[in-house]
Amino acid sequence: MSRTVLSGIVTLALLAGCSDSPPVPDSLEPPTFGIAESEKVSGSTFLTADSRALQDDDFANPGLLWVDRGEALFGADHENAPSCSSCHTEGMSGVAARYPAYDEGTDQLLNLEGRINQCRTDHQGLQPLTYESDDLLALTAYIASQSRGMLLNVELDPAALDHFENGENYFMTKRGQFNFSCQQCHDETWGKRLRGDTISQGHGNGFPAYRFEWEGFGSLHRRLHDCDTGVRAEPFPLGSETYVGLEYYLAIRASGLPIESPGIRR
Repeated sequence: MSRTVLSGIVTLALLAGCSDSPPVPDSLEPPTFGIAESEKVSGSTFLTADSRALQDDDFANPGLLWVDRGEALFGADHENAPSCSSCHTEGMSGVAARYPAYDEGTDQLLNLEGRINQCRTDHQGLQPLTYESDDLLALTAYIASQSRGMLLNVELDPAALDHFENGENYFMTKRGQFNFSCQQCHDETWGKRLRGDTISQGHGNGFPAYRFEWEGFGSLHRRLHDCDTGVRAEPFPLGSETYVGLEYYLAIRASGLPIESPGIRR
C-alpha cells in the first residue's frame, strides 16, 4: 500500500465521521528518491585518493581509535551490571545495517545510539550516555564497524511511516536565512563544486566518522547539525526525534550502499 493510498484511507475515515484511526498497513510500496539507483554513490567517492586510502587503512584510520575504545567498553563489566558482550555473545555483525529501526515495545524509532542507551537503562541498570560523548561514539563506532562492508538494508516499517515522512519533509523543506533545503544540495547539485569541496549525495553510511573539519570523530547528527548551521537555520538537539526521523529517511535513501564506518570525511 502506498503512502498516497494510506492518506486517502485517513481522509475517507474522517469524512465518514470515523473516530478510530485506520489500521496500519502490513507493507508499503518502496519509496522513490531524487537520485536514481544507478547513480547512487557513497560520499567516499568524492574524497581524494589519499583520503580514501586513509579510510581503508586499518592502521592509519584515526576513527579506529574510537573503535578500539568501543571494543573495550563493550567487553567491560560494571559494578552490579553485566557487560554488553555477556548478552551479545554472537557479536554484532549486521546489526548497524538495519538501523534506525522501530521498537514496538516503546513505540519509538531508535537509531543505533538510541538502542545502545536503551540497552544500558533496561538491561544493565546504567545511566544513558550523553549524545556525542566519547563513550557513546566509541560504542557506536565499534558496533558499526562489525558491519563494515555490508550493505545498508533499513526497512520502511509501516509503524514508523510518520517518522519517514517527517524525515522526508525535513529533507525537502527550505530553511534558514539562505532558504536552502537538503534536497537542493544532495539531489539536485551533487558532484558539483562548492568552494573547495565537491557536493556529495548526503548519505550517512560512513558515520560515525572522522572529519578533517572537526579534527575529530563525530556522529551523523553532528553533521546534520552542521548542515543546518551552514544554511543559518536553528539546528535541533543531537539525538532529537527530528534528526532521528531524518536519519531514518537518509538510511532508506542510502539502502544498498556499504557501511564504511569509521569513515573519513572532509
